[in-house]
Amino acid sequence: MKLSKFIFYFFIIVSISACKTPPVQELELIVEKIPEPPKPGHTSLVRSVVFSPDGKQFLSGSGDRSIMLWDTKTGNLIKTFKGHTSGVTSLAFSPDGKQIVSGSIDKNVKLWDTQTGGLINTFTGHEHMVTSVSFSPDGKQILSSAADYTVRLWDVAAQRQIRLFIGNFSMITSAAFNPDGKQIVFIDQSENLGNFAATIRLYDTVTGKEVRSFPRYRETLYSISFSPDGRYILFGCGDGTIKLCDALSGKEIKKISAHAGWINTVSFSPDGKQIISGSNDNTIKLWDTVTGREIKIFSDHTSWVISVAFNPSGTEIISGSRDTSIKQWEINGHLIRTIKKED
Repeated sequence: MKLSKFIFYFFIIVSISACKTPPVQELELIVEKIPEPPKPGHTSLVRSVVFSPDGKQFLSGSGDRSIMLWDTKTGNLIKTFKGHTSGVTSLAFSPDGKQIVSGSIDKNVKLWDTQTGGLINTFTGHEHMVTSVSFSPDGKQILSSAADYTVRLWDVAAQRQIRLFIGNFSMITSAAFNPDGKQIVFIDQSENLGNFAATIRLYDTVTGKEVRSFPRYRETLYSISFSPDGRYILFGCGDGTIKLCDALSGKEIKKISAHAGWINTVSFSPDGKQIISGSNDNTIKLWDTVTGREIKIFSDHTSWVISVAFNPSGTEIISGSRDTSIKQWEINGHLIRTIKKED
């Protein structure tokens, strides 16, 4: 009887031992690892970046013809807008964040629904690449400039052109509304046998007439904007300087020797106390508006910085570059994340 019990228990122990879970190392060999999906991003230079009015999202537009909407907190891709047939050059949110406008090398201005990603309308009329787009402060109009020597004003609701600003202009490199939407400013950039000259022109949006023009600058100018209070006009120059002019008189009141290369993008912080600039020297710089003092250098891009934007609270910035990456920064210079496509 004792021998029978021994044999019984022996077989139970052997069976349990045979059913033991294999070591972790063996499991790793048995279970095939599932590769992570490739990280989304652009495959060409990032020409335009902008935060949504509430700061919870941001947009990027690229030479790869796509527009991407990102979550600010996580950096995750929310939506991709496709419809342009050439590179995207400029982007803007409507003041309520419900719509997006884009400009492209394909000569078209497109209006999109932010939530659905659907195309609302394509505004046609420009005969060359669109260089800048923006919404009026009330969101009822869209301003576009182009290399066809024109600036155009579009009615969002009626989905049609309502004004054509045309004159003895050359290529218009950038245009912007003033804070009350009653005036626009744009850069009229000419070139003759390698000699560059630019005129800054201020126009009334209601009458379509020129209010004033600023003295000609013997250089290339790429980016222009109003201060939040409308008193000053800011622009970046091909010689690496930032210039600040009085909007009423056109008088230059500040010149900052900012970068070692030409300046592609400049803008004011939401409170107007600071200025951000991006250059083909691969850097972004933060400046004190009143003193012109350099506050911070952001230097993680490996090629030209083409677009930079503040978030609505002025605590973060985003940047787009020829290196195909988007970078999100705290205003103190800390790099929050880099968004770059990985296969």
